[in-house]
Amino acid sequence: MEQQEDLDSIVRGRLRALRIAQGMTLGELAERARMSQSTLSRLESGQRRLVLDQVDTLARALDTTVADLVDQPQENVVSTPTADRWGNLLWSLRFDPTISVVRQRYTEPPPAAPSRLRAHSGREWLVVLSGTAILKLGGQSYTLEVNQAAEFPTMMPHGIGAASGVCEVLGIFDRDARRGHHRRRDPGPTV
Repeated sequence: MEQQEDLDSIVRGRLRALRIAQGMTLGELAERARMSQSTLSRLESGQRRLVLDQVDTLARALDTTVADLVDQPQENVVSTPTADRWGNLLWSLRFDPTISVVRQRYTEPPPAAPSRLRAHSGREWLVVLSGTAILKLGGQSYTLEVNQAAEFPTMMPHGIGAASGVCEVLGIFDRDARRGHHRRRDPGPTV
């Protein structure tokens, strides 16, 4: 019984927080959810018990899902990365384990020869954390400074490296892009 009350409290708090974050008044949300303002007020304050039909209706009115409203807070919110064989740090996202986050360090420029650029299925997004990176993408070369990001389909031949010195990049790969990087034959990080 206590667990149900905790869940009700969590859902009520999330309903109210989402309503406020979206700039809606009680009246506006009540109208979107097709319920009275007083009913919504009592639901948010805990004076009236939430039922699943109401949670579903309110989730739709707030452009979210029931799952997002009832999802319990995770005890383990901190994750520790693993290292691949090149020393890159990898994190998997709990909400979508098909996506990997990778921190990479480059000390060499990207491959000069077009034949050394990689192409494979997937998409990649990256942001430069320190230094200056050079992204070779198809026949183009892009210079990325700190906090600049790039996103591209990895079917385009691509490679990344440092402009000079050292650069660190945080990359986000979908499952196919990550697989493509695991299959590479040559040692050392090329994106």
